[in-house]
Amino acid sequence: MGLLQLFLVLGIICASSGFGVDPALRISVFDELTLGEGFDGVTQVQGFHSESRAFHFQGSSREVMAPVEVSEQMVQKLRGKNEFTVLVTLKQDHLNSGVILSIHHSEHRFLELESSGQRSEVRLHYRTKGQQAHTEVFPYSLADDQWHKVSVAVSASHVILHVDCNRIYERVVEAPYMDIPEDASFWLGQRNAAHGFFKGVMQDVEILVMPQGYISQCPDLNRTCPTCNDFHGLVQKIMELQDILAKTSIKLSRAEEKMNGLDGCYCERTCSVKGVVYREDEGWTDGCRNCTCSNGTVQCEAISCPPPQCPTGTAPAYVQGACCKECQPVCLFGGRELVEGDQKAVRDSSGRCLLFECRDRTMHRVVPSEPCPELNCAESEQIALSDRCCKVCRGHDFCSEGHGCVEHSDCVNLEAGDCCVCKDGFRPLRDDNAYCEDIDECAEGKHYCRENTMCVNTPGSFMCICHTGYIRIDDYSCTEHDECLSGLHNCDENALCFNMVGGHSCSCKPGYTGNGTVCKAMCDGLCQNGGTCVSPNNCICQQGFTGKRCETDINECKTGRNTCANDTVCFNLEGGYDCRCPHGHNCTGDCIHDNKVKHSGQIWVLDSDRCSVCSCQAGQVMCRRMVCDCDNPNADLFCCPECDPRLSSQCLHQNGLLTYGSGDTWVENCQQCQCLQGQVDCWPLPCPPVDCEFTVVPEGECCPRCVTDPCQADTIRNDITKTCTDEHNISRFSGSSWIKHGTECTLCQCKNGHICCSVDPMCL
Repeated sequence: MGLLQLFLVLGIICASSGFGVDPALRISVFDELTLGEGFDGVTQVQGFHSESRAFHFQGSSREVMAPVEVSEQMVQKLRGKNEFTVLVTLKQDHLNSGVILSIHHSEHRFLELESSGQRSEVRLHYRTKGQQAHTEVFPYSLADDQWHKVSVAVSASHVILHVDCNRIYERVVEAPYMDIPEDASFWLGQRNAAHGFFKGVMQDVEILVMPQGYISQCPDLNRTCPTCNDFHGLVQKIMELQDILAKTSIKLSRAEEKMNGLDGCYCERTCSVKGVVYREDEGWTDGCRNCTCSNGTVQCEAISCPPPQCPTGTAPAYVQGACCKECQPVCLFGGRELVEGDQKAVRDSSGRCLLFECRDRTMHRVVPSEPCPELNCAESEQIALSDRCCKVCRGHDFCSEGHGCVEHSDCVNLEAGDCCVCKDGFRPLRDDNAYCEDIDECAEGKHYCRENTMCVNTPGSFMCICHTGYIRIDDYSCTEHDECLSGLHNCDENALCFNMVGGHSCSCKPGYTGNGTVCKAMCDGLCQNGGTCVSPNNCICQQGFTGKRCETDINECKTGRNTCANDTVCFNLEGGYDCRCPHGHNCTGDCIHDNKVKHSGQIWVLDSDRCSVCSCQAGQVMCRRMVCDCDNPNADLFCCPECDPRLSSQCLHQNGLLTYGSGDTWVENCQQCQCLQGQVDCWPLPCPPVDCEFTVVPEGECCPRCVTDPCQADTIRNDITKTCTDEHNISRFSGSSWIKHGTECTLCQCKNGHICCSVDPMCL
């Protein structure tokens, strides 16, 4: 089957699969920003449902931006990814134009979702691989003061917009380039501190770094495969394999040239010991061991010393440089045998010392060439030795005068001399401990390695190596991989993780309930009267109720929180109150409005116009525009544009230097912008359609133009059927790139059958 046919089959065949969200792929924006703690203009309110928190975004003086370390953690999950889904449940104020979330660096928007109530559009802003700003516009109105579930799923060049679990748009676009800088900023509910303020309520703002993440919001939707990114990934893998094939061909060619030059060579493995190189099967003596070089490995065996059969007049003794005792001539002195080289000090009754040495079977007197050195210790601390006439101080360092401790042996000072002692982990090869060999604790069972480890012998000791999949507890024991400690688990943030053999288990913390992977706060007795449980035994009550479980109705009549006037009497109700006329009284002043009774003195806001306030006065309904109190920080700027801190309903230009009046328009960065009641709304300039294979956007212009030279184009309709043949006769797909053979700085790219090469000046 040809390559193109394989792609077509992959694009057609489809199979159902399950859906699950790995916590490592989920960015819960509210949780990451710890929303509700210290953000002005953001308050927690009742949401579309009570399963999670909802927040009301209002005003234009807020700055809801993630701290640098939090922003980096969220951006890190998105960086370099080709598949992700932005999810949000929202209720946007009527006609508001604002940004839901924005990830940008300087003026470059890498990911921004915007809803324009003025133009009834949903806009997705991002940057393309060619470092071009791109805006995908979806005509749809979200700013209608109604709840909507919104998801924008991106899979390489495939974008799907769902609203209220209905697929509204599905398009093929230029793939986003998600190489987001480390110092990019993450904003919620606004583009920056001055523009794009979203006004309304948002809930469940999440980014899922996975394909078809809208299933998390709407589980009943079908999930099909493969995704567009799967197809692009397959093409990319084949391009990478082509590049590997080209590089491997070069390496094989060079290897063949080298192999041809080795035909007349004979190769053997050698051994290097203490700077000396030994050939195969060559033997040598190393101390008290006989060693051989075998296949590049040194193999040694301890020398076995037979007891020497010495003739009369000789005795066995160790000789410097030899491992075994050899027969040496002896001298008889004072009834004792001394071997060649031994010295003996003799002191007469007057205390005079004479020194004798055994040479040629005879004791010869040795005349000292220098007087004894002066000692710096008390006479009681001075020691007379049997092999010298000069006394020494107690604690004298005999080892520093020279010793015969050779291999893996240490010299130890004694009271009147020195001796050799094998180092820890070694055993003596002869009785004077001058030569020692390593003890294989592993083979002899003299180790302390415990379960899940393997003993490995080392010079003078051993090591306990953990089995694969286990981690170290101490020097001698290991345990299985601790998924809880490493964070590789799926436990809820309000759950406890318990490491187990072969995996882990999750258990909700006290005060929470669930299966451990999902834990919800548990309130004792549950929250009553519509209250929401936000943490263990902590309820947020609806208006009109109070108490730990929202079990207590607020008596507005007793507390004076009512507006009953004239002869009416306040009657407390569940969650509110009512002003009623007592029996026998003639209470006047009630009004009828929209077929509803409004009591005298009652004030309400029109359902059809939130900027109009009505009141009932002596039976008459009086309506007027809302009186704006600009000293009130919670003033409704939609109804009171004159309270806008940006000078009434004027708008500030993106450069912060110019101001515009309501209704003014201007062009900025290839976008048409308009000021409407203090809010700036911008949308891409309309460009005439171009129907050509190669396009370029000239410098200083906003719309693409057709070009005939593919090497000048910055945008190409890649056709994978139009391949290129490189210098190694390897076929390359359109869109693939490679370093030209024989160069380091020349980058070539296949553009629909045309090869375009250029030199990177930064590489030279």
